Amino acid sequence: MPVRFAKYEGLGNDFVVIERAELSDVSPAQAIAWCDRHLGVGADGVLLVDRASPSMRVINADGSVPEMCGNGLRCVVWHLARVDALPGGDEVVVQTGAGPHACRLLRGEGGAEVEVAMRAPSLAPADVPVDAAAPLVDAPFLEGLRVTAVSMGNPHAVTFDDVGARRGSLGPRVQEDARFPEGVNVGFARPAHAGFELAVYERGAGWTRACGTGACAAAVAAVETGRAERHAPLPIHLPGGTLTITVGAPGEPVMMRGPARHVFDGVLDDAADR
Repeated sequence: MPVRFAKYEGLGNDFVVIERAELSDVSPAQAIAWCDRHLGVGADGVLLVDRASPSMRVINADGSVPEMCGNGLRCVVWHLARVDALPGGDEVVVQTGAGPHACRLLRGEGGAEVEVAMRAPSLAPADVPVDAAAPLVDAPFLEGLRVTAVSMGNPHAVTFDDVGARRGSLGPRVQEDARFPEGVNVGFARPAHAGFELAVYERGAGWTRACGTGACAAAVAAVETGRAERHAPLPIHLPGGTLTITVGAPGEPVMMRGPARHVFDGVLDDAADR
């Protein structure tokens, strides 16, 4: 039976969006097949959306299921708007694996932006999780590399060290380190253009053009290490474009603002590689 889908992207982080009315669930094998850039649609992940909740489930290109995806969430909000499924006007709360997130659609002549109230960050080792006796804040971790470990509902390790060409090998090594029992998204940040440039080695996707939760984690790490201030919009420049992140008081949600774009619609064979 054919399954309708829509392709979206947020700063080059791209997704196949499928509604539960079309398909009740997506298997890892299906996600792997559909995300293949040579033999499938091509995407960083599949977003399974339920209008009624509304809710989203993320399946990465390797079939793994992360708790949350900030860029994917912005794409889901824009999808709900396109199909007239925003009962609250331009505001909606979307349920995710990391809990509910209040979102607001911002329409403009240049396209749509979405502002998302991400969850409050935590540096507690049990929340990240990371095997450490105390929070890791600019702490030596691997071959002298200093990291700050942050939970944004999913685990992140952010470094501001200038690692140069070592970045390519350090990303996978930090991600696979046994001290992060669930793996970790690894962010490499450096000051640039009144904010920070950021490259993220993401669980289940590798190097991506953008990572919304990674941008939030980088902003939190910048605040915690004295490199940025609270309550001040901070541009995080990713390979795919810029997100604006605002870190509030401890315990408050981190605000993320950035674009989402509909690319095309299509039809999938739901029997493919179950």
